[in-house]
Amino acid sequence: MGRIKGHMIYKVVATEFLPLRERPLHDPDEDTYLSLLKNLLKTSPLYFSYSFDITNSFQRQAHADPTTPLWKRADNRFFWNRFIQSDLIDYRGGLSSGYGHRHSSGQQPEVDPYILPVMFGMLEIKNTSIKGTPLTFVLITRRSRLRAGTRYFSRGIDDNGNVSNFNETEQTVILNDNASGGMGGFASSGGSLQNGSSGGNAGKEVQVLAYVQTRGSVPVSWAEINTLKYTPKLQIRGVESAVNPAKKHFAEQIRLYGDNWLVNLVNQKGREKNVKDAYEKMVNILVSQPTENVEGDQTTSEKFHIVEPERAQTAYDRIHYIYFDFHNETKGLRWDRAALLMDQLEQPVLQNGYFRGVDMPGDSGRVEVRRHQTAVVRTNCMDCLDRTNVVQSMLGRYVLSRMLIDLGILRDGENASDDTNFEFLFRNMWADNADVVSKSYSGTGALKTDFTRTGNRTKAGQLQDLNNSVTRYMLNNFADGPRQDAFDLFLGTYLPSDSGIGSQTLFADRRPLFIQSIPYILAASIFFVFVGSFTRRAPEATIWPLRLMIFLCLGIAAACGSFVFSNGSLYVNWPKLNRLPWAIESYQDALSNVQHNPVVGSLVGSRHDRTKSDARLGYLEEGKKRIE
Repeated sequence: MGRIKGHMIYKVVATEFLPLRERPLHDPDEDTYLSLLKNLLKTSPLYFSYSFDITNSFQRQAHADPTTPLWKRADNRFFWNRFIQSDLIDYRGGLSSGYGHRHSSGQQPEVDPYILPVMFGMLEIKNTSIKGTPLTFVLITRRSRLRAGTRYFSRGIDDNGNVSNFNETEQTVILNDNASGGMGGFASSGGSLQNGSSGGNAGKEVQVLAYVQTRGSVPVSWAEINTLKYTPKLQIRGVESAVNPAKKHFAEQIRLYGDNWLVNLVNQKGREKNVKDAYEKMVNILVSQPTENVEGDQTTSEKFHIVEPERAQTAYDRIHYIYFDFHNETKGLRWDRAALLMDQLEQPVLQNGYFRGVDMPGDSGRVEVRRHQTAVVRTNCMDCLDRTNVVQSMLGRYVLSRMLIDLGILRDGENASDDTNFEFLFRNMWADNADVVSKSYSGTGALKTDFTRTGNRTKAGQLQDLNNSVTRYMLNNFADGPRQDAFDLFLGTYLPSDSGIGSQTLFADRRPLFIQSIPYILAASIFFVFVGSFTRRAPEATIWPLRLMIFLCLGIAAACGSFVFSNGSLYVNWPKLNRLPWAIESYQDALSNVQHNPVVGSLVGSRHDRTKSDARLGYLEEGKKRIE
């Protein structure tokens, strides 16, 4: 991928699975596990370095001990292969592996080079220049492995305070970084895995300026339930019940980043209003003495809704909430009006600054910190994808201009966008970032990237958004279940049991045969209509029997299509490893409706389905009561 301060950064392009021993029994479930993992690793953007900690921001790295092994310095949130390295980590620490294999008799520091953190996300390194000043521009997005998953199967917050689709994005400028030649990495280090740095700097000191933003799902208990309709059913499953998890979440965010400026971009009307109201209710609970200010204009009555603490009394009074009516303000392709939000954020962004550090003389790896970033802007929309990307790139451009002004590269009043070549690079890097984050969560590239790449909303961009939206619909309903299973398997949130080897039931389709058969009947009917309509017939052939069959098949196809979309939850490809409470509820409700249908109920039966577990469903009553 390139170098950061002389350290080679790599992207994982291929993986290989090596069995530790021959399998005594052939287990179809294990074949499915392997297939899930291979597909996940094949499509995941994974990065690593033998000598540079890409899981931590430059500011956190500046306060870490560079002599500590790389894996011990890694940020646990972004250490994506932590689970599959856990046996090696236990062995390094002198603990039993738990599988009856070799037990260590004490600390094993020689294992450290083989415990290599891998980051999931986006990373681009570009050697470029602005106004004739050479520099290295780096954009890194780190996706959290905690509550990781797919778009509709991972929403909101869990009991440990982890939110879905949490990403930390760091935009970095490095000046006077001359260590950019040679092979680097393992090849140039004489075989030492822990020494991947190369080169040095002659003359001027190496300066690093970095700015961090975050994004993450709205930190309340909520879900969107797939039913094959284009817009899933939204449930707010609890605000009060999520207070303690939200406290854990923001306590960690404040500890790591300082003050949190929460930018909420969901719609203030329609189905998204419930999420907006729940978020604002949560903020008002957390902040000790909240003061609210609502500002409107001709476009919308609630352009901004700001919640601030009257005075700081608790740690949670470092939360500052800004709602921006993104949808209405940018209606009619007026994406430039997103800059209105920057007017609200300008003062806190300038006040809390960005990180600035200078490499100390020698090769110690230590940094002299000249400035800290003391707050973070945490942006969200419903998916934390498309609208969030627009706002984060806008904020990144503003901060970059301030960095360059402070360095003396630009004068007051000038902007980084004045350099057309750099502006082209900047826009495309942020659009690439949007696509990677979106594909990891929703399965497709981001929407609205035409604005990010060109600065304008175009008709071609709208057509591409339509294509992405249709693709998302198909993937989110019919392909994300296995992808969620792959995340759960790789990250260790689901642990396969040895006791079920050979049972062949975990991934089996256990729906009633009648329900399974409907899509096949639908496809066969459409096929017959298509063939009957376009097949040549002899002039003397009798037509009415064929027409009768075509009309009959049309009726059957319409009935089957109506049945599928009326009972969509029965045809969604749900995750099979960690079953979601709302997915179980939705499936059982749909199945019950079919069983009580006077026409087809007798074909389904009312026997106990093997996918249903009373033990699993018992605790869901509380959730149902909250929803009602």
